[in-house]
Amino acid sequence: MTSLFIELIDPVALNAEFVGMGLALPPVLSVDPIIRKPFEYNSTAAWCEETRMSKLLLLLFCLSPAVAQTIPEGIGQGYDGELKHVTNQLLALAEATPTDKFAWRPAPGVRSTSEVYMHIAIANFYFLSVVGKQTMPPEIKPGFEKSVSAKADVISWLKRSLDAASEARAKESPKELERKVDFLKRSTTAGDVYLRLIIHCNEHMGQLVAYARMTGTTPPWSKD
Repeated sequence: MTSLFIELIDPVALNAEFVGMGLALPPVLSVDPIIRKPFEYNSTAAWCEETRMSKLLLLLFCLSPAVAQTIPEGIGQGYDGELKHVTNQLLALAEATPTDKFAWRPAPGVRSTSEVYMHIAIANFYFLSVVGKQTMPPEIKPGFEKSVSAKADVISWLKRSLDAASEARAKESPKELERKVDFLKRSTTAGDVYLRLIIHCNEHMGQLVAYARMTGTTPPWSKD
């Protein structure tokens, strides 16, 4: 008989994976860790079949209602839902960041925390001006990104820009999203510009999560 070992579910490691996705590990997997439990198999084929079934069962479990209920609001719910999700995360992370950390930057010449948030806000207004939904706010001029640095002011501009984006996109019909607009010296559709807006928000969300971790702030959705 050939003695083989397979790596079974380690709740500690699995919990880390779930937290990284903003999910909570179901209680059924949070107790009695089973790590490297030995099994006896008559052949390699039998071991392969057991491994395949183990993966299948884990996949089925992860698709169960117990896990689905922990998925954050907005995910998988279309553009408006995804925009709401990133909006909630951006604002929650900004609120959780200590006031003195808004001036922090990872290296000279790199945007500070407040500058990243203001960059997102300014870009949101720019995208909306491209699709013709509103003009750029008159306050936004060269250097504006660096001129607003107080936590309350930064959050106010961020929220204002995200609310404007949500309201504008919600009023667009599928047909209107197909209209042609000029964007970065090329012709595209309004729908593609809105897509760029949400992608841009998520890109810098990742940057801000890294900033937060480096300065000792835990993203609120990772605490659950």
